[in-house]
Amino acid sequence: MTDLLPVLPENWERALCVAAHPDDIEYGTASAVARWTAQGKRITYLLASRGEAGIDGMHPDEAAPLREAEERAGALEVGVDVVEFLDHRDGVIEGGPALRRDIARAIRRHRPEVIFSGNFDDRMMSGMSNQADHRVVGLATLDAARDAGNRWIFPELLDEGLEPWGGVRFVAFAGSATPSHGIEVTGTPLARGIKSLEAHAQYTSGLGARGPEPGPFLTWVAQMSGKALGVEAAVLFDVYWIIPEGPRPWQ
Repeated sequence: MTDLLPVLPENWERALCVAAHPDDIEYGTASAVARWTAQGKRITYLLASRGEAGIDGMHPDEAAPLREAEERAGALEVGVDVVEFLDHRDGVIEGGPALRRDIARAIRRHRPEVIFSGNFDDRMMSGMSNQADHRVVGLATLDAARDAGNRWIFPELLDEGLEPWGGVRFVAFAGSATPSHGIEVTGTPLARGIKSLEAHAQYTSGLGARGPEPGPFLTWVAQMSGKALGVEAAVLFDVYWIIPEGPRPWQ
C-alpha cells in the first residue's frame, strides 16, 4: 500500500493567500479556505493583478473591475472578506524586488502565520506548461516570506510604520506535481469551494471549451487528491518550511 501524505498542520490562526489572478485561488485552495474559516481562522487574499487580460474580446479597462467583483464575491463564499489587489499588469507581471516588496508589505501588515500560493514550477500538476505570472508570483511569495522578517531588506517599509514580521512558519503551494501534505475537504468545504469558483461566471464562460465546469472539475480533482490522504476529497500542497517544525537533530 502506498504511504499516505501527512496532514497539513492546522495549529495556526492567520493566513495569507497570494495569487497572480482572480480565480487562481478558487481552483482548489478555496475549498481548504472554507474549512479553515469555519474553524474561525482569519484568512486574507492578496492578488498581484486584477486579471484584466483574462477575457478574450473584453477590453482590460472593462474586464478589471468585473474580475475584481467576481473575486470578492467568490471570496465571500468561503468566508473571506478582505481581498486586496496590487495592480501589477496582468500577463506580464515582473519578478524582482518591486513585487517582493509589495508582497512583503502585505505580510508585515497582516502578520500571517502561514501563506498559501500557487505552484511556481515550469509545469502544472497536469503536465501542462505553467503560466508566466503564476511562476513569478509563486516564487516572489516564497522569497517575500523571508524578506518580511528582515529589517534590512526593504527598509523603506519601516518608514511606512511596518515592523518586520518573522512569524511565517511555512509557505504551501497548491497545484504541485510533488505535493508533500494535504487537507481533507469532503462535504461542505468542497461545496463552498465550488460556489467560490462559480462566482467567476463571466470569466469562466469566456473560456468556452477551454474552461472546465466548476462542479465536476473541482470534485474530480478533490477526489483524485483524496487518495493521497485516504479520504474522499482533499486539497494537496507542497510545503516549504520557513521556521523548521519538530526536533532539530543538531540541538
